[in-house]
Formats: sequence, C-alpha cells, structure tokens
Amino acid sequence: MQLNIEVLEKKGLKLNPAPAPVGSYVQCIRTGNYLHLSGGISVNGDVAVYGKLGKDVSIEEGQKAAAAAILNRLAVIQAELGGFERMSKIVAVNGFVNCTPDFTDQAKVLNGASDLLVELFGPEAAHSRSAVGVVSLPLGVAVEINMIVEIA
Repeated sequence: MQLNIEVLEKKGLKLNPAPAPVGSYVQCIRTGNYLHLSGGISVNGDVAVYGKLGKDVSIEEGQKAAAAAILNRLAVIQAELGGFERMSKIVAVNGFVNCTPDFTDQAKVLNGASDLLVELFGPEAAHSRSAVGVVSLPLGVAVEINMIVEIA
C-alpha cells in the first residue's frame, strides 16, 4: 500500500514519529504475516484530544481524535516496517470511545479514523471495525485505537 502524502498535507495533517509506550507493553508485535498494534491514543504531535463524548467533546472533535489516534498507529507501522510498501491490507480497526453512558454515536466517531485511512491509502484500505463506548481511557483521552495489518 502507498500512503498518499498529498492528501495528508492537503488536510493539514502530519505523521509524527512513533510514540514510546507509556506502560509495560510494546507498540506492535509481528506474527506470521500480521502486525498487531497496541492501542494508540488520540494524541498525534501537537494534536491531543481529551475528554468525554456526550459531555465535553463533540462528535466532530471525536472524529478528529480518531484521526489523531489512527495517525499515531500509522507512525508505529512506519517505524516498524520502514514505510508502508510492505503493508498489504488493513485487516481490523478497533476503537474505544471515552463517553457518557447515554452516548450512542461511537461508530460516527470512529468514522474519523476509517474515512481517513481510505483517503490516505485508497479503497483497498477498507477494513473490519469495532466501535465501543467505555467509561474512561488512559490519560483521559477521547479515543484509543488498536489495529491489525497484513504485511508482505
């Protein structure tokens, strides 16, 4: 797969260096032809979205949070593989949304990540996905995303 840098720049987004783990884990594990990525939070460089959907974060801000989290994960892939050429398929994206008990638009929030992946890599970046609401997330972030990608 090839990352469309023009789309990234046109949207005013940036792929920052991969973050260091903030706990007792590694950012990704290779097994066979798959790369399993740990959860990445809604922080990407200067963009950081904290708070709870349904209370102090709007759906649009939540979508930006999901985009920041997916860029965070793409940085890990880039660091692990030296680019995206060896990435053959985005298999699964699993998103966790910090939200109030009555918030039910988790899927709309995660569209911020899914839509960005398709914009950056094309239709072949379509993937399976889960969107789950949770009572809290590490550091109080709005979104956390983990993913599985197939590699050549």
